[in-house]
Amino acid sequence: MEAGEAAGAVLFLLAAAVSLLAAVSTGALDFTYLVTVVGEGSSTSPGSGGGAWWREAWVGARSRAVAPALQVGVWACMLMSVMLVVEATYNSAVSVAARLVGWRPERRFKWEPLGGGAGAGDEEKGEAAAAAAYPMVMVQIPMYNELEVYKLSIGAVCGLKWPKERLIIQVLDDSTDAFIKYATRSGRKGFKAGALKKGMEWDYAKQCEYVAIFDADFQPEPDFLLRTVPFLMHNQNVALVQARWVFVNDRVSLLTRIQKTFLDYHFKAEQEAGSATFAFFSFNGTAGVWRTEAINDAGGWKDRTTVEDMDLAVRATLKGWKFIYLGDLRVKSELPSTYKAYCRQQFRWSCGGANLFRKMIWDVLVAKKVSSLKKIYILYSFFLVRRVVAPAVAFILYNVIIPVSVMIPELFLPIWGVAYIPTALLIVTAIRNPENLHTVPLWILFESVMSMHRLRAAVAGLLQLQEFNQWIVTKKVGNNAFDENNETPLLQKSRKRVNLPEIGLSVFLIFCASYNLVFHGKNSFYINLYLQGLAFFLLGLNCVGTLPDHCCF
Repeated sequence: MEAGEAAGAVLFLLAAAVSLLAAVSTGALDFTYLVTVVGEGSSTSPGSGGGAWWREAWVGARSRAVAPALQVGVWACMLMSVMLVVEATYNSAVSVAARLVGWRPERRFKWEPLGGGAGAGDEEKGEAAAAAAYPMVMVQIPMYNELEVYKLSIGAVCGLKWPKERLIIQVLDDSTDAFIKYATRSGRKGFKAGALKKGMEWDYAKQCEYVAIFDADFQPEPDFLLRTVPFLMHNQNVALVQARWVFVNDRVSLLTRIQKTFLDYHFKAEQEAGSATFAFFSFNGTAGVWRTEAINDAGGWKDRTTVEDMDLAVRATLKGWKFIYLGDLRVKSELPSTYKAYCRQQFRWSCGGANLFRKMIWDVLVAKKVSSLKKIYILYSFFLVRRVVAPAVAFILYNVIIPVSVMIPELFLPIWGVAYIPTALLIVTAIRNPENLHTVPLWILFESVMSMHRLRAAVAGLLQLQEFNQWIVTKKVGNNAFDENNETPLLQKSRKRVNLPEIGLSVFLIFCASYNLVFHGKNSFYINLYLQGLAFFLLGLNCVGTLPDHCCF
């Protein structure tokens, strides 16, 4: 067991202890009513006092069957909520602690500039250094009909500061558009994973010690390789160096601003915490550099899931390889600019992650080159809580149980589970995203809607339903579509049909809110329910995001 893993375990226990202590000290933790008392509150329900026989029958069925069944769901959601808040507290605590104590990758791993002291800020020495000091690096750019952006990544990669005789740029083009076609495969088997695997089979690729990967919309800075490759050269147990994403269109619309809040937390908290403690996190599929030996040792690229990047990362970790996350190294990219494109992206990520969980449970349990603590971290934190628990509790509790509870007074909802835990989650998220604080309320409402898509995707992945292995490329529009002097309105209706699931949920939530407003019960949730219903309604009408005229979906 390494020091980082031990520190991670201690911090996780501290996060759990602090959460429990806060709940007890504030009186939030109250398990007095572990089950609902049958019939409690039935006399306060609308129309239950000596009315028609059907009303009495409904009250009886509600108190004896409906409420107890839902109460089981309530306590299941309470358990998942506790798991989620402890996990979020742990991630934020680790990332904050790492920043406060200066726990930078350069202090944990050996790093020396290339070219006899030439680094990212010393271009003249870097160019004058002997080419032999630089290892062979191949840059892979996978793409598929990305006419709007394919020149961005190619142009940026061609500008990398690296001896040209030691650099190979490989464009892996699966496009069917003849205008941008370079060299294509006979088929698109395996999608992105298949293209990356095919690219590694060329003789010249086998001569490269390291492989950098950039999607078609990613634009690395010229010093990208100079800042990442030395970690791999001087630390033989490191397989991957991952950079952080930044976005060229994060202020274009409300949709992209909310996405930035979500991804900033992912990079600042989840990725940084995993790197600082267990030297493990998920490869983000782009803006990273791999050791070729590690790719081969892990079994190479596989197309068994839509998250081929996560799949390779987990398999490499089980072989004993370590990862480094560089939060200070940022690579420009583009966020999905339409609600439809974002939903497809999130479905692919959520479905693939849940499906990989199903496929990797046994492999993780029997792995011999990782510690028991790391196994627990991978199965519990990385997979179970983030891929399954998070979308399940977000949708079932806040979009189903709480709305229904306004019509079932016998149902007991502990205040600590429906009020204090969400508040705690909001605080730990805001700690690592202070610059996004003004968008957090809107982000909460947006995430409530997205939980429906993520839960459906997770179920599809776990059960391997028909759509679990579908791959649809996220459409891009390119830099030219983002004019800083002409920002798009925050709410803009696209020219697409309505989204019926969102509209249906909005009707349900608004009905429950109105019922709660008219017939006051034990709890008053109607303000939150109205806001959630409005969020579902607006997204159901595609009123968030943009749709440039030249972009076809």
